[in-house]
Amino acid sequence: MIGGFFRFWWDFVVGDDWRIAAGVVVAVAVVGLLAEAGIHAWWLLPAVVVVTLGAAIRTAARART
Repeated sequence: MIGGFFRFWWDFVVGDDWRIAAGVVVAVAVVGLLAEAGIHAWWLLPAVVVVTLGAAIRTAARART
């Protein structure tokens, strides 16, 4: 039962591409550290999401051809 719970969350968060999940986790950590330092870096998270999503789409498009 506990194993199924963690497998669900792993599949939900990571999904098909672990690189997107890792990029978002790193970006959240960096934004958190910058916020602790008093730097407003809210814009970093959406930028990282766009870049990682674009990279994943480019990789998938290359794999299809």
